[in-house]
Amino acid sequence: MLQISFIRENKEQAIRLLAIKNFNASELIDEVIQLDDKRKATQKLLDDQLSESNKLAKLIGDLYKSGDTAKANEFKQKTADLKLSSKVLADDLALISKNLADKLIEFPNIPHSSVPAGKTAEDNEIIYEEGGIPILYDGAKPHWELIKQYDIIDFDLGNKVTGAGFPFYKAAGARLQRALINFFLDEAIKSGYTEFQPPLFVNEDSAYGTGQLPDKEGQMYYIGEDNFYLIPTAEVPITNIYRNVILKEDEFPVKNVAYSNCFRREAGSYGKDVRGLNRLHQFDKVEIVQIQHPGKSYETLEAMKDYVASLLRKLELPFRILRLCGGDMSFTSALTYDFEVFSAAQKMWLEVSSVSNFESFQANRLKLRFKDKDGKINLAHTLNGSALALPRIVAALLENNQIPEGIKIPKALQSYTGFDLIS
Repeated sequence: MLQISFIRENKEQAIRLLAIKNFNASELIDEVIQLDDKRKATQKLLDDQLSESNKLAKLIGDLYKSGDTAKANEFKQKTADLKLSSKVLADDLALISKNLADKLIEFPNIPHSSVPAGKTAEDNEIIYEEGGIPILYDGAKPHWELIKQYDIIDFDLGNKVTGAGFPFYKAAGARLQRALINFFLDEAIKSGYTEFQPPLFVNEDSAYGTGQLPDKEGQMYYIGEDNFYLIPTAEVPITNIYRNVILKEDEFPVKNVAYSNCFRREAGSYGKDVRGLNRLHQFDKVEIVQIQHPGKSYETLEAMKDYVASLLRKLELPFRILRLCGGDMSFTSALTYDFEVFSAAQKMWLEVSSVSNFESFQANRLKLRFKDKDGKINLAHTLNGSALALPRIVAALLENNQIPEGIKIPKALQSYTGFDLIS
């Protein structure tokens, strides 16, 4: 959530930068400033009346002590009138404050100055590419045919037990999945991240804190009876560890990693690009989260970007890095890098990771702050990244590594799988 002080002091800059996200902020900014002016004026009236009421209470006590009961009773009536008036003002203030908060959460995060303008993924900027495109043998197959051939993932069984988008992993497929999870966790721990195993449900405050609520696109699964949400990523519970927390400056950086199931409705997704493992309702992901000093968050973002690249390099997958344009960025992000791997049988790039800096946007919602060396309280910066999301990694590994004898396992995974070939 943007800070009202930033909006008031940088009105034209906010309008210009939010336009990069294709968000017209002019009218909303005027509404917010007017509401904030009204809030301040109402707060001052209320404070003045409460101050006067306190002074009268002291005066009434003194009058009773001096024996001037008539005058004391006269002021008591005035105090009663002030209490009624103050109650009306307090109710007005609460309503104004709620309306202001409701308006503030409509603003997306301000994009970083390096974010290119654009409306769709076609406008994203490719900033790096590594690895040659695999040349497959004649008769190579897409992963949805390979998984049937080797009987390692069962979509039909998932459809029977649950529904579309909830596959069963089995035999070598399950072991490959577990190998990737352990590999990603071990790599993160070696890089200084602390491992967590988070709950898969969060409450409304947590979903609001990281910006998933309000859920404008209806992508979260909701358990109405308990008012819980299934997590779309471990970012939500892990970042919410620090909701309403004040850190010390010397605690930075906070580095956490978590494996979790992730749940997304993927409403509106259809077509050839969502076949097989390309888009699921339940999937596995290892997530890295950092809480950082505002002066170091972009340096940290670059380090996180390099870390994800190192994982793809060890998996021997061709990949590229994109800087997302304003129209393709998330509501909460200030700058996002997407990672895509090339899936040889499908002849297409598949997104496998997003690494983002949210600056203070989430921290303001979370009330995640830190005390600097001078004792001043400031908002921290939050960052997160997929390291990595498994379904499309598995799809690319199966397709790119297929040979007539089976599917080769990258060297980095062989000690985890216990085999070097799926046959």
